Amino acid sequence: MDLMHMWNEMGFVARAIAVILVIMSMISFGVAIERIYTFTQARKQSKLYAPQVAKHLKEGRLKDAIAISSSKNYRYSHLAKVVLAGLQEYQFQQESGANLSREDLLDTVRRSIQRATALTANDLKKGVNTLATIGSTAPFVGLLGTVVGVINAFVGIASTGSGGIGAVSAGISEALVETALGLFVAIPAVWFYNYLTSRLEYFNVEMDNSSSELVDYFIKKTA
Repeated sequence: MDLMHMWNEMGFVARAIAVILVIMSMISFGVAIERIYTFTQARKQSKLYAPQVAKHLKEGRLKDAIAISSSKNYRYSHLAKVVLAGLQEYQFQQESGANLSREDLLDTVRRSIQRATALTANDLKKGVNTLATIGSTAPFVGLLGTVVGVINAFVGIASTGSGGIGAVSAGISEALVETALGLFVAIPAVWFYNYLTSRLEYFNVEMDNSSSELVDYFIKKTA
């Protein structure tokens, strides 16, 4: 029997389960492709951004560093978002005339950087948990389809009064197709989740390092 014949032989519940699995697969691949593109752009733009902003800061050109950090050319860069928050907070405190002590100024800048790091990390993580959910639930959805197929096989036996292969072949085929479809959805989702999670950990380390370096810069600048 070909796939179209199997589809035609499936009951309503089995078809609904198959459609759900196909939708889950589409969501999984859509999220993975979008996140991989975003992560690739973040890494590429951050590599270009880091030496340029470091040059401006070493030369004391704070406004130029802010301008390049807010440039659309680095809108995907996770480092640019974190550094920009610290630079803007420092500039605001300097221009507002708040007359904060050195320690209070550094604490204010540090908290601003921490908030930006948390928000950026959360933004990078967007959609990744969906992959974990799909990867863990798709096999069970496929198993539900398997159970339905086995039930149909027994219904075939009951309706024909025979346990021959002809009576159960449609139900068994349906059950195996649902099992295979569930695994087909789950395996790539788990792969994508593990890959993206490792990239997230790398980005978090980069943001923490950049945050520390920026705080060290302000410590030296206000000494």
